[in-house]
Amino acid sequence: MAKYTVQPGDTLGKIATKFLGNASRYMEIAKANNMENPNALSVGQELEIPGEASDDQPTPAAPVSVGVSPVPPAEFVVITALQLKDILTNATDEHIEKYTPALNAEMQKYEVHSPIRVAHFIAQIAHESGSFRYSSENLNYSAGALRAVFGKYFPSDELAEAYARQPEKIANRVYASRMGNGDEASGEGWKFRGRGLIQLTGKENYTNCGNAIGKDLLSDPDQLATDPYAAVAASLWFWNSRSLNTHADNDDVNTVTRRINGGLNGLDDRVSYLNKAKAVLGIA
Repeated sequence: MAKYTVQPGDTLGKIATKFLGNASRYMEIAKANNMENPNALSVGQELEIPGEASDDQPTPAAPVSVGVSPVPPAEFVVITALQLKDILTNATDEHIEKYTPALNAEMQKYEVHSPIRVAHFIAQIAHESGSFRYSSENLNYSAGALRAVFGKYFPSDELAEAYARQPEKIANRVYASRMGNGDEASGEGWKFRGRGLIQLTGKENYTNCGNAIGKDLLSDPDQLATDPYAAVAASLWFWNSRSLNTHADNDDVNTVTRRINGGLNGLDDRVSYLNKAKAVLGIA
């Protein structure tokens, strides 16, 4: 087991990249050194590095085929379960523990690595997923709700009553013949309904996202609801496809929200999460 002395500017993610080839393996170093908080590093602190890698022979990083740099810069932020709990105060411990490793493994691939980018990304997925509690779209609408939310597709009370409280039937009508889906009878509206931490919707998005993250989402779309790594990766693919790192860098929560939501729905809740994330990550 190699030893390493912490230098100014080091983070555990940066050290993991140097010795183990991937920032997402930071927890192996934390565990080897009995560290409860991976961000609590002190200059001059001596760390034991698990495995046989040495300072002279760092393990090469695994290739990442997402179109951005696989190696995070020095400011790469490792977010802990305790920090997430402080941001997502309504989340359960089970959901926090479920998504923390996936977030740290996947965010660096899409360069969501600085405090301000992490704060904006976490704020948006916290709102979109109800504090990590929901990974699949709830379409169990009453007739009144269908008229209010999807009035374009349910122009009469009679039609709304015929679909009320039937999520699969609702999805097949609302999402028919758009976003790459077939007609209502194809069933693709339900098959490719919103899933993941940012509700990915539509066959076209599932196809493009699956190709980018290396998952067959066409034959197994439920991966986005059951696999935390797929759910996070899909959310980051969507984030990257809208060039949201740039707007996060500008601290422009309105534009980030519009590009995710299409409007400013839930803005107050998103800003609340963002302010908590900034406080936790030390952003003035």
